[in-house]
Amino acid sequence: MLSSIINIKHAIVATIIATSTLFATQVQAHGGLALADDMCILTVGPYRMHFTGYQPLSQEEEFCEDIPEVGKTVIALDYIQEELRPLTTEVRIIRDTGSEANLDEITVFHLPPKVYPSASITVEHVFPEKGKFVGLVTVTGGPQDYVSRFPFSVGEGRPTPKIMIIGPILLVVAGVAFFVMRKKNTQAAA
Repeated sequence: MLSSIINIKHAIVATIIATSTLFATQVQAHGGLALADDMCILTVGPYRMHFTGYQPLSQEEEFCEDIPEVGKTVIALDYIQEELRPLTTEVRIIRDTGSEANLDEITVFHLPPKVYPSASITVEHVFPEKGKFVGLVTVTGGPQDYVSRFPFSVGEGRPTPKIMIIGPILLVVAGVAFFVMRKKNTQAAA
């Protein structure tokens, strides 16, 4: 009897630890994009840009990596370092075919190289269908050219909220604990 109670306690502790990891703040690299201090940072060689994306026709939630729905999408790239202002920046979105041999054929959006003294670049594009893509941001004019590649998907939907995963797990654990304790009390009374 005591061993079954200990096993239940171990199962509950293991479940709590496993579900708590879902709430941990994550810093994940996604090509040249990373989430740091609740900001999406795009790294292009030694330079960094703040990346913000949203879809005005949906819920206007910002995204950092994958684009949740097809349709109109707005992406803003804001320079973090002043050194980027006199340099040229080129932005290109290509279909992810596994090869960049025919760049013009697979390009779905292109902003030619240009100097952005305002330190801000806005990309507006309509993605008509789901798919896998690669963003290419190229900075030239400094000591050398730098390219940041970041793969992303379009139309895969929004991630499942963590409570939708954790809630059922906690209900199952609570149910098992309830029935084991009830069985223990019934056996003790008999």
